[in-house]
Amino acid sequence: QVQLVESGGGLVQAGDSLRLSCAGSPQTFRTYALGWFRQAPGKEREFVAAIRRDGNSTSYVDSVKGRFTISRDNGKNTVWLRINSLKSEDTAVYYCAADPFLRKIVAGSPVYWGQGTQVTVSS
Repeated sequence: QVQLVESGGGLVQAGDSLRLSCAGSPQTFRTYALGWFRQAPGKEREFVAAIRRDGNSTSYVDSVKGRFTISRDNGKNTVWLRINSLKSEDTAVYYCAADPFLRKIVAGSPVYWGQGTQVTVSS
């Protein structure tokens, strides 16, 4: 079982930057691709970014390319999502996710989910 715990969310101003963190269970973390999703109020959960198990390949939804960066450190059992130039439309609960295959995360069906961390952008 992969345990994922997000942190780093909060209330921020439009234009600010924020880094979200997700800590995973050490016994299995490095064997999984990881990703981030978000769910805005009243909307469906949306894929945001994913990273291969070795950290050498990433995938992003087109709308966040150039502004969001996903990274990981398997030695720290942690994956991050750096968000630059925050916009009000980024307001959502952000979830980290894990799956043996990056393509499953991109497709929106990872096998493991964290509990989420709230990001609220004021404008």
